[in-house]
Amino acid sequence: MEPITHFLAGACIGRAGLNRKTAYATLAAVLAAEAADLDVLWGFAGPVEELKHHRGITHTLIGAPVVAAVVVGGVALLHLGLEARRRRKSATPNQTAKAPTDLHWGWLYLTALIAALSHLLLDWTNNYGLRPFFPFNPRWYAGSFMFIAEPVLWALLAMALVIPGMLGLTDREIGARKVKFRGRGWAIFALSGMVVLWCWRWTEHARGLSLIENTQVANAPVTRVGLEPYPVNPFHWHAILETAGYYQTADVDTHTGEIDSDPHRDVVYKPADTPAIEAAKRTLLGQVYLDWGSWAVIRDLGQEPIPGPVPGLDPPQLPPGRTWTTVEFTDLRFNYSFRGTGSATGRSPLGGWVYIVDGRDDAGQAMGGREQK
Repeated sequence: MEPITHFLAGACIGRAGLNRKTAYATLAAVLAAEAADLDVLWGFAGPVEELKHHRGITHTLIGAPVVAAVVVGGVALLHLGLEARRRRKSATPNQTAKAPTDLHWGWLYLTALIAALSHLLLDWTNNYGLRPFFPFNPRWYAGSFMFIAEPVLWALLAMALVIPGMLGLTDREIGARKVKFRGRGWAIFALSGMVVLWCWRWTEHARGLSLIENTQVANAPVTRVGLEPYPVNPFHWHAILETAGYYQTADVDTHTGEIDSDPHRDVVYKPADTPAIEAAKRTLLGQVYLDWGSWAVIRDLGQEPIPGPVPGLDPPQLPPGRTWTTVEFTDLRFNYSFRGTGSATGRSPLGGWVYIVDGRDDAGQAMGGREQK
């Protein structure tokens, strides 16, 4: 999921009762819930390196305990800094300030570990996927029943954090006794609601797959089916069907049982292999993309520039007798019209492009409008 959901989920985990066990619980939960996505810093090494390492070791079952330990270490440094500051401000110069009586390092680590594992669980629910058992098992796993940015989750989790604060303001206005740990019930309610939403969407996802499998959508035997989510509406799904010669997409409504697919509009024929495509598969982008892209489609576009301006990556200028071609990588899991995707540049969401010279040499790679140096 995107950072907003992880942030809100971490805050709710901390306020669901763990903040009554130890100081800094909510802070540790928020940091641990977000920390795994620090792997986006690989983006400084280029977009292909970012794709290669995103949802990598920090998104694994062996990485989560380490992430939790690093977060607790950071909180410990903060605590030591606050304690040093408190000692400096102490009225008695030689008096030693004591650590808060409600600070328990075991509970703090457990809180951070739960939040770190929640990041893995949330990321598994969408269709990008993750590799929780890496490096022992490199396989990608994806629940594919939650959209990567879900406004319903934002509203549910944010409500659990905002309403207790508003109630606290009301209590202060009427002079009610201050409550030390406010919002536990709301946090538990929001986290429970998130699980209920998951179960609902999981059920609708299974129903959508059943509809596809029991309906003659394609005019050829189907070898594989995928079902991708839309945001907000749990009844609306995007289906991908693979046959020997082509892919066919469809819109599925699990509420009405309707399947909308036009064999003239919604068919993507499998491109034939060319020397340029084979060369592109051996590039860094090709290897990384094929490892991740479970519905990857690779096209030889000929002498067609990469869509949209990519600074520093122009079509190759070659002497006579040499040729270049553009090879495009797309993943059908994300190549459908949902709100917030697509652009005037014509780039495919999470698509990649490679310039190949004479069917052998890589003359440049790009993703998302950025060149891989």
